[in-house]
Amino acid sequence: MSDKDVNLMAHLMRRAGFGATRKRLNEMEAQGYENSVEELFKATENPNRLSDNLIRRYHPEYSGMMGNQSPGANWMYRMVSTDAPLREKVGLMWHGIFATGYSKLANGKVLHDQIRMFERHGMGSFKNLLIELSKDPAMIVWLDNSENHNGSVNENYGRELLELFSMGVGNYSEKDVKEAARAFTGWTIGNTEYMTLKCMRDSVWPYGRLSFHFEYKEDDHDNGEKEFLGHKGNLNGEDIVDIICKEPATAAFLSRHMYSFFVADEAPVPEWPYKPPRDPDAIDALSKVYFESGYDIAEMLRFLFNSDFFKAEEARYQRVKSPAELMAGVLKLTEEFERPKNEMNPTHLQATYMGQWLLNPPSVEGWHWGTEWIDSGALVERVNFASERLGNLSSPGVQTIVDHIVSNNNESGLIAEDVVEDALSELCIDQVSERTRSALVAFTKTQLDQNGSSTSNGNSDREKVASVLKVIGATPEFQRA
Repeated sequence: MSDKDVNLMAHLMRRAGFGATRKRLNEMEAQGYENSVEELFKATENPNRLSDNLIRRYHPEYSGMMGNQSPGANWMYRMVSTDAPLREKVGLMWHGIFATGYSKLANGKVLHDQIRMFERHGMGSFKNLLIELSKDPAMIVWLDNSENHNGSVNENYGRELLELFSMGVGNYSEKDVKEAARAFTGWTIGNTEYMTLKCMRDSVWPYGRLSFHFEYKEDDHDNGEKEFLGHKGNLNGEDIVDIICKEPATAAFLSRHMYSFFVADEAPVPEWPYKPPRDPDAIDALSKVYFESGYDIAEMLRFLFNSDFFKAEEARYQRVKSPAELMAGVLKLTEEFERPKNEMNPTHLQATYMGQWLLNPPSVEGWHWGTEWIDSGALVERVNFASERLGNLSSPGVQTIVDHIVSNNNESGLIAEDVVEDALSELCIDQVSERTRSALVAFTKTQLDQNGSSTSNGNSDREKVASVLKVIGATPEFQRA
């Protein structure tokens, strides 16, 4: 078995999922890299996994979605327990791009439904995804398209569709914004009582909140001639999306988002007009696949994961994990949520302390990823979470990892250098700086006898190894993907 191949699998799963156990990586290594990539696209939920209906029986709130935390806790459990990690990861990418939040909707059920929509359509045609987004009740309310009427146009959705969702600043005019908004008049929600009695958002207590649905109102649609990006006619929303998808700017904009999310952190979107991509050739290659595949997102991702720029060792640890990615990755290793538990609610809440409140981004611009995840307060929360969970010997996954390390070193006793190497291997970290490695070895030696060997057995050895895992959770390398 090649450690190089396993390390490549670990890189793939950090990016296309939320990490994996060493055992799972060994299984993937046996089937080969290309086959493992294909498996990610074909993966479905394991029939032995608890169904959503049973999950709701554990937590009725996951069905009612009354609070502002339960939808995110529900999603976090799915990230941790899913057998289709790429689907959930792609959903997280779209949530960051098409940012929609509880702060305005005050309806977790509608936000939960939007994430499910991303997972159903997020790896299909980008054109179809934009149409589904335009019909999504959460987005309609979030960007006020329910207030966009024939003769009284609201430009919010038309503007953000162009600025943040598809093309980027500098590729359209103010007239294009207005004409796009006109084309989307009549695209609204059918729950008119929500719009007329906004104070009654909780009108169906205690059974759950209203699950809005899309409705197209022909009598409220502007059927006049419009001119959008050089195209004239009685354009409707579908026409606007069709025109957008044909633009080279759209291909480049989407490609840069994919590169930033799956390969290496880019600057925040508002800086894109002024800062070139980190790898222009990669953006050009992805844009080519975008057009050749008919805007197929899965084909773009398939190309990306098999590309040299993705597989290169230089691409590893070039992304700061978002709080959701960090949390899901740690919990997959600890295996403490093999079933839904009440503890997921306070556990998920810790992501908000790290700066990412799932289903409640700070604005339509979403979160600024990359190094902006790291500030003095958030870093303390990140380190504390990873260290506490990785050092908890009551978690099944931690027990397995510790037992592997102890058993590997039974003959010679626990030697600091060997324990560090085994611990890094079990946590699927293949690159650490010499400074990090030296600090880990020095710490491990303090946990063992002065000569570097352990003279005790049993639980004492296991506790010492667990303490090493805790420190690895605090390293810069573990905080990156």
